[in-house]
Amino acid sequence: MIFERSLRRELAYTAGAVFMVLLTIFLTTMMIRIVGYAASGEVDPKDVVVLIGLTVIGYLAVMLVVTLFVSILFVLTRWYRDSEMVVWLASGVSLTRLIKPIAQFAAPIILLIAFFAYVGWPWSNAQSKLIRARFQQRDEVSLLAPGQFRESAASQRVFFVEKMTPDQSHVENVFVTGTENGKVNVVVSQNGHTETMKDGSRFVVLENGRRYDGEPGKPDFRIMEFGRYGVKITQQPVVNRPTTTGLSTLALLRHPTHDNLAEFAWRTGMPLMAINLMLLGIPLAYQNPRRSRTINLVMAVLIFLTYSNLLNVVQSWLEQNKMPFGVGLLGLHAIVAVVVAITFWLRVRNRPLISRAMFARSGA
Repeated sequence: MIFERSLRRELAYTAGAVFMVLLTIFLTTMMIRIVGYAASGEVDPKDVVVLIGLTVIGYLAVMLVVTLFVSILFVLTRWYRDSEMVVWLASGVSLTRLIKPIAQFAAPIILLIAFFAYVGWPWSNAQSKLIRARFQQRDEVSLLAPGQFRESAASQRVFFVEKMTPDQSHVENVFVTGTENGKVNVVVSQNGHTETMKDGSRFVVLENGRRYDGEPGKPDFRIMEFGRYGVKITQQPVVNRPTTTGLSTLALLRHPTHDNLAEFAWRTGMPLMAINLMLLGIPLAYQNPRRSRTINLVMAVLIFLTYSNLLNVVQSWLEQNKMPFGVGLLGLHAIVAVVVAITFWLRVRNRPLISRAMFARSGA
């Protein structure tokens, strides 16, 4: 019918606009956060763009759920406000007839939500963790930055260089301090360069410098002058321990621990939440001309936040074994489905969702 094509077309335009707004807000927030991590030395500045992209992929399922719910509310609210819905209802189109075109519009979005929840979310988390682990476990030469003190994560050393070539092969005015068996050693040098041995080990070879050895608080420090002095570059192997959020969905089911089942319930909850919110948006879109135009948007935000927080609570209870897996997987969504059915029934019969009698009893 004409109204179905019109509804699907307007939903598509509105969903695209809503998604772009959400994506812009999310990108801005993630950029500020990840750039802060890079400034504090937690991630490599070269990986900022990659980490932002991985984070966006991980949260696409959540953004698509919000996009679907808000776009349905926006379009149907406008139809009520501009009396288009009155025309369709007067033509014999019931409220339940809206389910079919909205479901046809939402079907590919729900499939995308399921894909990103089951595949995109764990893959992006695993890749982000691997990038962070590689940066945290990099060798000591890559830590160096001209004019800055840098502490090695692989050994108890602190490095300082005044000047360094872009390829990090030559340095000038080097300061290295470390602790071995309770003794402090300090090495200062005018020049240095890196060398790689045949066995693959790497050294920073310092030239024309001094080494000071001794225990703090005692006067018996030993001073040595050298023409060449090698400092071995230590590097920890990259250890990528998989976390629950980084495990594939099949791996969660193959190892059904409490944490893995809780994570599976959360991923399954994303498409189920999308279906419930899709149906709930139809009766909630009713617009009273005397009511503010922004109240539906406020309701959408509150409903989504409540639903998602309850899903997180269920996940926490499953992790703590406070709830059976079957109840945690479907219980919350079944309750919301009942609420959706009741809301639909009240709106089809043109009954208020909250009766005045309730307010009268509460006031008494």
